[in-house]
Amino acid sequence: MKEKLTFLGIETSCDETAASVVREKSDGTGEILSNIVSSQIKEHKEFGGVVPELAARAHVEKIEFIIKKALEESNLHLNNINGISATAGPGLIVCLTVGLNAGKAIAGSLGKPFVAVNHLEGHALSPKINSNIKFPYLLLLISGGHTQFLEVIGVNNYKRLGTTIDDALGEAFDKTAKILGIEFPGGPKIEEWAKKGDENYFKLPKPIFKKGGCNLSFAGLKTAVLRTSKELKNQKEKYHLAASFQKTINEILYEKTKVAMEEFLKNKKNIQKTFVIAGGVASNLRIRENLAKLAKEKNFTSVFPPKNLCSDNAAMIAWAGIERYKINLVNNLDFPSKARWPLDASAPFLKGPGLKL
Repeated sequence: MKEKLTFLGIETSCDETAASVVREKSDGTGEILSNIVSSQIKEHKEFGGVVPELAARAHVEKIEFIIKKALEESNLHLNNINGISATAGPGLIVCLTVGLNAGKAIAGSLGKPFVAVNHLEGHALSPKINSNIKFPYLLLLISGGHTQFLEVIGVNNYKRLGTTIDDALGEAFDKTAKILGIEFPGGPKIEEWAKKGDENYFKLPKPIFKKGGCNLSFAGLKTAVLRTSKELKNQKEKYHLAASFQKTINEILYEKTKVAMEEFLKNKKNIQKTFVIAGGVASNLRIRENLAKLAKEKNFTSVFPPKNLCSDNAAMIAWAGIERYKINLVNNLDFPSKARWPLDASAPFLKGPGLKL
């Protein structure tokens, strides 16, 4: 019987120190033997956002303990692990380096295979831990740093269909929360506030709504929220603005996802229509309901990773390591950390003012 691959994954791309042990199952999915995540919310709260130097210091202090805890919880020793994978990018260089160096040190000292993982590929492949979905599938990756539609053709094979030309969706949520006076990290609390408000109270703009294919823009919406916030009279109107913001986001995602679905289906016959929504913002229940409804209308099967695999975690890094190792994508120990690392290297860089869409 073929040995089941077991990988230790390490993730330190931003402000979570995480380690996980994942084992491949005979049906092609994965079993998470441990998934330890240490967040740094307290360290960054007073600054209203992540401070890279503080985050890196916290990673250095915690990384050894977190890896040990992940191994203890998995009831395995490092000798039982087939390989080590660590996030190499994209992210904050000072943070990435901590986890990457830890992974390299373990792999080098034990003579184990080392796999450098793209954080975005971790998100892209994360649904395959729990669901035996087949390639290709359409992916909407929505997180604090990234918002893009991708055709997932296979491991290490991605075609970008659309992206944000300015703010990422998670960033728009966090900035709106800050404008409304919600303390960091505020994005998830927008959903709570929205439940108490009237989503039709304010009419907010939907930038490049009917143009630009399935590219997205959120900066103009954020500016409108800022302008509107200066005229709010009471707490109730803050709830109304949170609700109106969330509704506008859902209208944008609904329209742009329709375009992405059409683009994905071009020149394809007899294909399984699978739509995966991953990344931290995929935890938002209203966004899940909105996109699941659209998928049903368009005869797509919608797949959401469990909430604990939506936010940054090391289980998805361990799993991506297994998937890459299986097709001989192993890295040398001098692999560098990368602040930018697009999944589709051939896609044009779309960021900043003056873009013509």
